[in-house]
Parts: sequence; C-alpha cells; structure tokens
Amino acid sequence: MTKVVILNQGIVASIIGPTGPEQRRLANRVMEEALEKISLSFSDITFIVSTGYGRINVPFSDKQITEITCHARGIVHLFPEARTIIDIGGQDVKGIKVDASGKIVDFVMNDKCAAGSGRFIEVIADTLEVPLDQVGERSLQSRNPAKISNICTIWAQQEVSSSLAEGVSVSDLLAGIHQSLADRIVRMVSRLRVEPSVIVTGGGGKNRGLIKALSGQLKQEVLVPEEPLITGALGAALMGKEIVEKARQYNTPLETKERILEAVKIL
Repeated sequence: MTKVVILNQGIVASIIGPTGPEQRRLANRVMEEALEKISLSFSDITFIVSTGYGRINVPFSDKQITEITCHARGIVHLFPEARTIIDIGGQDVKGIKVDASGKIVDFVMNDKCAAGSGRFIEVIADTLEVPLDQVGERSLQSRNPAKISNICTIWAQQEVSSSLAEGVSVSDLLAGIHQSLADRIVRMVSRLRVEPSVIVTGGGGKNRGLIKALSGQLKQEVLVPEEPLITGALGAALMGKEIVEKARQYNTPLETKERILEAVKIL
C-alpha cells in the first residue's frame, strides 16, 4: 500500500492507496488524491519526504529516509512513552528499540520469508476461505487453539488443511496460526530486550487476534495507534517538517523550495 500524510500544525490529510508494479505513477496518483481532499496542489507543499521500500520510486520527493527511522519517529510522536516498536507488514517484521528521548538504539528484522510476516496469515486465511479482515475476530472465538508445528508457510498451509479435514474448527486453527506467528515475532524482538510500552504498527496492528497473542506472550498490554498503517508516513512528514524548520533557522526567510533545499544541503 501507498500512504500519504500531509502536515501543517497537525495532520491535515492522510490517505492509504494501492501499490503496484507502476510505483512511480501510483505514488503520484495517491498524492494527488490526498491533495484533492484538502483543495491543495503540489506547489502548495513545502517539502516532501518519501520512505519505505519504494521511496526511491517517488519522483517528486525532496528527500528519502529509511522506514525504520520514520516508523520510530511517527510512533514516538503518538506514544512518547514508547520503548519497543514492532512493525508487522505483509513483507517483513521489524523490531525497533528507542530510548527516553525517542532515539533509535537498536533494531532487528526478520528475513523475507512469508512465514515471519503478515503474509503468513494471508495465505492461511485464503486456505480457510476466511476474508482477511475477519481472521482476527474469528480467532478470538477459539476455545482450544490448534498447535501449528510447521513454521514454513507451505507446510503450515498443508497442516491447516489436514487439521480442517480432521474436524478442527476454523476459529481454533486461526488462533493457532496467530499464536505461531506471535511466537516467532516475540522470539525475534526479544533480542532487543523488550521494554514497555510496546507499540505495534503496520497492518498487523489491525488484527485483534494477533495483538491478543502478542500481549499474552509478552505478558503485557500491547498498544496500537488509531491507524497503524500510516505511522511511517506520519514519521516521514514530521521529519520533513523538522528539516524545513531547521533550514529556516539557518537561512530566513526561505521563500522557495529551492532555497530550502540549498539550506538543507548545508545543514
């Protein structure tokens, strides 16, 4: 997905749009939709920061910043008490440790195997013919979560199919899948020496079943932003705002984007 956050004194617009093979064209389209919501044009925006894996494919960005940095910045803005951040996306999972000032002190990432990311749940949801937006709620209905022994997505998919044929309920299988993924995530972020508050961001934050499993295994309440999908974009916007403010302190007034960019190069 492509996310856009536009800031002034606070968030004035945000939007979540599609991502596809034509990333440059889609980035432009989603940005235009966000601007249209607030009756602005590209020329009205002072500075644009892109982030995420596709950040280099945003032709109109003024600066690219890594997603780890932007997620941390966005989460700390929303949760100043945050110390451990878990970003659960469709492609990977990241654990980020921040100190009391919000500075990143360490981070870990899983590999690109689907078994360690949100894609794992997507595949199983498809196998069980349960809409992805319902898997979390369905898993909460479980009274006896299934034990999923395989960590490979393909083998887990076959294990789930066999268990379903043997009469194991869909809710129990979904609960077992959530427990399995949570176990892998917790083992990975434990290398950071998890401290509260723990915040979950990314698409995984929308899955109540996964949040429950993570809270249980971490033995503490896990917090989730109101919209966990835009925290990286929010962080990028905040960092862009800070860049402009620093540039203005260095060289006032800055009447054009070109002068801002020149000041940024010097800073």
